[in-house]
Amino acid sequence: MKIAFIASECDPFVKTGGLADVVGALPKALKELGHEVIIILPLYDSIRKKNLHIDPFFGSMGVWMGAGVEHWCAVKKTVTHDNIAVYFIEYDHYFARTGLYNDSSNNDYADNAARFAFFSRASLQLLMDMNFKPDVIHAHDWQTAPVCAYVKTWGWGGSGIDKAATVLTIHNIGYQGVYPADVYKYAGFSEWDFRSDIFEDHGRVNFLKAGIHYSDMVTTVSPTYARETLDGSQSYGLAPYLNNKKERYVGILNGVDYSAWDPANDKLIPAKFTPEKMDGKRVCRNELKKKFGLDSSKDVPVLGVVSRFADQKGLDVFAGAVERILNSMLVHVAILGAGDANLEKYFSWLPSIMPGKAGSYIGYNNDIAHLIEAGSDFFIMPSRYEPCGLNQIYSLRYGTLPIVRNTGGLADTVIQYNEKTGAGTGFKFDYLSVDSIYDSVGWAVSTYFDRPEHLKKMRKTAMTQDFSWTRSAKEYEMIYLDILKKA
Repeated sequence: MKIAFIASECDPFVKTGGLADVVGALPKALKELGHEVIIILPLYDSIRKKNLHIDPFFGSMGVWMGAGVEHWCAVKKTVTHDNIAVYFIEYDHYFARTGLYNDSSNNDYADNAARFAFFSRASLQLLMDMNFKPDVIHAHDWQTAPVCAYVKTWGWGGSGIDKAATVLTIHNIGYQGVYPADVYKYAGFSEWDFRSDIFEDHGRVNFLKAGIHYSDMVTTVSPTYARETLDGSQSYGLAPYLNNKKERYVGILNGVDYSAWDPANDKLIPAKFTPEKMDGKRVCRNELKKKFGLDSSKDVPVLGVVSRFADQKGLDVFAGAVERILNSMLVHVAILGAGDANLEKYFSWLPSIMPGKAGSYIGYNNDIAHLIEAGSDFFIMPSRYEPCGLNQIYSLRYGTLPIVRNTGGLADTVIQYNEKTGAGTGFKFDYLSVDSIYDSVGWAVSTYFDRPEHLKKMRKTAMTQDFSWTRSAKEYEMIYLDILKKA
């Protein structure tokens, strides 16, 4: 099959979250299954600054929008180490900015709807102009959900684009691309489509809802999250439209790239280790404690955090529990993250009132993220909702037992500890509260000190779990083939 991925992020070019990891890894796994895959991205200013080897492809390309508006952009191209072609839509008016979606004050750009309507339309124009006839077009989240609508509602002049099957993957339904309706005419969709079951959302446009309507298949990133969005508990109002898709809405668990996240070959950690030879983990923990100014004079476990500081992640509740935890338990905390200004302020202040017990790094640093995964004994993710989550899967491979809320992909990837047998791979709790976090961390810490044989057994079980992309890619392959048969 010929497959075109159209997305707003892709690791290693540009990343704000798990979307980039998926778009970076899934095409590679599909290529290994024998398919031809290309990726189309915006050319953000941050990509330019990386000084990657990117060549001109089209010097100019005309893109018609609605209301007779035509933009001229350029296209550039590179090829990944895995020999996958990546094309960049270059249009500085929309993409030469400091942030992807937000300004320096973390506010949405006012023209986000126009930016990504243009990118969606331009990506399809590129497919047509380069004569790439895709069997499947795979769009991601609200930013490229309009692709599915353009494919089904615009004429494509015998290019074959209108015959492509469309797949829309929802990575986080909390972000739907809801913007004022004045962008609708510019986007170029018909007045007939501006209704409550397609684009219209309380007088505004909702790009994700329209993508759901027009896509041939909708997927999300874990089976449990699919169920949660169907029953309305995590759907943010879109449950009726997802239920309308019936068998054309499924949850496929994300994979992880073990070439980057595996302590047996991780070049970013001070010592490698395996389930059979764990000495290197202690070396990593000592280096982690040194890096974060934690007391290394006693055998005290470390609780790690690597996260965006966002409401979804539940770290505001963790903030309400962490001082109590550190005051009453033999445990240290190492925190890496950024986002919410109040949480940034609190976690940057925490080490000053808990010297030797807490350390923090405000921002994101990949080397430090790897060190926390490798050197921590436990990793906490108290998410309000979690479509899939990747860090808990990384943690499993590093023998860093996750402490997670029982939701979404966390529920699908972490096996609850059985205190009688020592079975399991982590510690799960159902209700997000200060007390539940405190109790769950206490359960993990008591296991560390009181049941070390269980800890050893759990670590080995965790490290031998397989969440590679090969499994997930085969599920996507089956979906592609199925919708092509029904098209």
